[in-house]
Amino acid sequence: MSDSSSSAELVTRMRAMIARLSPGDRLPSSRELIRRYRVGPATVSQAIATLAAEGVVITRPGSGTYVAARVERRTQVADTAWQSVTLADRTVDTSILTNAFGVAPEGTIMLDGGYLHRSLQPTQILTAALARAARRPDAWDRAPASGLAALRSVFATMAGGGVSADDILITAGGQSALSMAFRAIAGPGDPILMESPTYPGAIAAARAASLRPVPVPMDADGLQPDLLADAFAMTRARLLYCQPTYHNPTGTVLAPQRRRQILDTARAAGAFVIEDDFARHLGHGAPVPPPLLADDLDGTVVYLTSLTKPAAPSLRIGTLVARGPVMERLRAIRLVDDFFVARPLQETALELLTSPTWERHVRTLAAALRERCGALTAAVTNELPGWTLTRVPTGGLHLWVRLPSGTDDTVVAGRARQHGVAVSAGNRYFATERPAAYLRLGFAAGADRAELIEAARRLAQIIRNETRLGP
Repeated sequence: MSDSSSSAELVTRMRAMIARLSPGDRLPSSRELIRRYRVGPATVSQAIATLAAEGVVITRPGSGTYVAARVERRTQVADTAWQSVTLADRTVDTSILTNAFGVAPEGTIMLDGGYLHRSLQPTQILTAALARAARRPDAWDRAPASGLAALRSVFATMAGGGVSADDILITAGGQSALSMAFRAIAGPGDPILMESPTYPGAIAAARAASLRPVPVPMDADGLQPDLLADAFAMTRARLLYCQPTYHNPTGTVLAPQRRRQILDTARAAGAFVIEDDFARHLGHGAPVPPPLLADDLDGTVVYLTSLTKPAAPSLRIGTLVARGPVMERLRAIRLVDDFFVARPLQETALELLTSPTWERHVRTLAAALRERCGALTAAVTNELPGWTLTRVPTGGLHLWVRLPSGTDDTVVAGRARQHGVAVSAGNRYFATERPAAYLRLGFAAGADRAELIEAARRLAQIIRNETRLGP
């Protein structure tokens, strides 16, 4: 075992050693473990602490570490059949959020991810921000239900449009914000209008809130106002969910002339617009359009964004912007759900956003995403001429590709996985029947440009090896 081996690897080795010992036997000293496994003292200490926390060993200061008594495991299987009768019919369908093919094997090129590859994450900046946050004397105090005042002020400035800190509610990421907004605004059984296609997490959250998703078609300029008006009239919906900027999965940006039309149509229907601005910091270098919120004077728009996508998956910090009685409803749900978002994360987010390194990261990320987008676009165009790229996005993390007529996108996704490429089948992005077969190809979760090119070559090899990809 080399010096760079992790404590997790050492724990595995030590478990095998402990299995050969009897309860009460003394383990080799830390010095002996360091010599035997060729690791550092910190690695040994962490491994022993892990095993002690699991109850595998017992540490006795000044004496050593000993094998703990082995607990007999219950062999009788619990009979839980009664629960099927007792549980109400409130199942939550998460199938569109999970990969039907399971965990990807090692070596798979990830084109189905919705987060940045580790090499694109501002790890050093986050580490420094977390360290500064942890040194604050009140870092572990209870946070206000709405969020830290300073953090709300920063988000208010970012939102613009006259938004104040009082209009901000800090959330545990974008998905949490979606769930809260859906439950705050609509009731069980109500329709909710959504772009088609749309983000699968929004479909799942709506259904979990017992809402009924109703698709509204898009074109190259985004949501179609005339069809939106028809949908409001037919369904009497009071809620629209949309992603006007760098839409997931298509990358579409709502055309400027349609912005006012969408807001006016919703206002005439007495409906709220939930604007999911997840990609606010994921532009590719060109100016990012302002949110719909900037044109809203009547509290029609409930706006959400988060730091998860442009920073790291575990920075679960987002925000909801709302004005009027709906904000009181959202605050009430926050109190009932979990009281407040963990203060150390909020403090870390505040340190991150107020550091000059954050803006530098956003600029660097924009250049990296632009390069990766161009590389995958060129590779798909060259290697897969039968596939139709719907657009070259100017922001976001994905390409949306239409497959040839008669192709089954789930079959393509399954065979791609067998050839070491993970892609997202398009059927997940439609609330009802899909009009054609699509794939979403991500260019941010892979390791580098070379991986993206190799992924396209592997996908092309599938096409060459198969005369027809169908059910």
